Amino acid sequence: MSGRIPAIDIAPFLAGTGKTSVARQVAEACERIGFLVVSGHGIEAAVIERAFERSRAFFDRPRDEKDRCHPCGRARQRGFHGFATRGLAYTLGEETPPDLRETYFLGPVDDHRAHFANLPEAADAYAPNIYPDFPAGTAEALIAIYRAYERLSVDLLRIFAVALRQPEDYFAGSVVRHFSILSSHHYPPLRETPRPGQLRTGAHTDYGALTILAMTEADGGLEVRMPDGAWQPVVPPRAALVVNLGDMMARWTNGRWVSTLHRVANPRDLESARSRRQTIGYFMHPDYDAPIRAIPSCVPPGEEPRFPTITAGEHIAAKIAASHDGAAAVGEQRV
Repeated sequence: MSGRIPAIDIAPFLAGTGKTSVARQVAEACERIGFLVVSGHGIEAAVIERAFERSRAFFDRPRDEKDRCHPCGRARQRGFHGFATRGLAYTLGEETPPDLRETYFLGPVDDHRAHFANLPEAADAYAPNIYPDFPAGTAEALIAIYRAYERLSVDLLRIFAVALRQPEDYFAGSVVRHFSILSSHHYPPLRETPRPGQLRTGAHTDYGALTILAMTEADGGLEVRMPDGAWQPVVPPRAALVVNLGDMMARWTNGRWVSTLHRVANPRDLESARSRRQTIGYFMHPDYDAPIRAIPSCVPPGEEPRFPTITAGEHIAAKIAASHDGAAAVGEQRV
């Protein structure tokens, strides 16, 4: 267990036949490393494959066409962002070159702007999406996988609640109007030698509650820093998904569960067509005004919580403000 990412079949929990066993495995993984590979999650393979295929078709279009889907005005987590235009190691305050990837972002599919009209600081979190109008079916494929991840994230929070010795619906009231982000990342074969310290994605932790990730096989992929400091490649079985905790869940659990550094390594053969890689991730943020307070079972008797209660929106804003230049958009996330 110490040298690999735990693999857990969550189907028994979802079926109601093995909730205690699954929750116990998840609790152990979340306390030790904050990463796990899940099977039995219920998302149809066709939904994932269609999202990859349509995203790939979009990324294969000329740059000037793709740039038509770039957001205007403030840099938000919406639409297309070109190759090597963003850098995640910045979030740790590190001076590193931009990441070697391009991305398409979606925010919440449901429109919650009216609910937060009196909270101007929430505007970016609920900004309208920029849906691609080419190639045909791309927007529909991204919306379909967003919805599938959305449902799975609720199931995972049910598992988390039981793992933390709380009622199964403990988190339910916090994700009614979430501001979760979908990111479709494309890592093309490299045409130039990376600059010193430049990676496909620099080392970082995620800001939010939890992350769900599907990936294609390729040389140069996701790596997690294990408790002994070694970088461990993550290669999930076909149809399995990677799940990891973000800084918000670490705070929610009073530091009992961990948010772990991870990165995307460069391929050994920079120009090999086999190094082309795609990921589609979902970065779960609760409702902007949801209170993030220490879960009772995570606070030892007689002790005070390690962190004061704040809202999910305040947590994300504080993380952004603490980053290198504060230039990341609200809700910015990762691999």
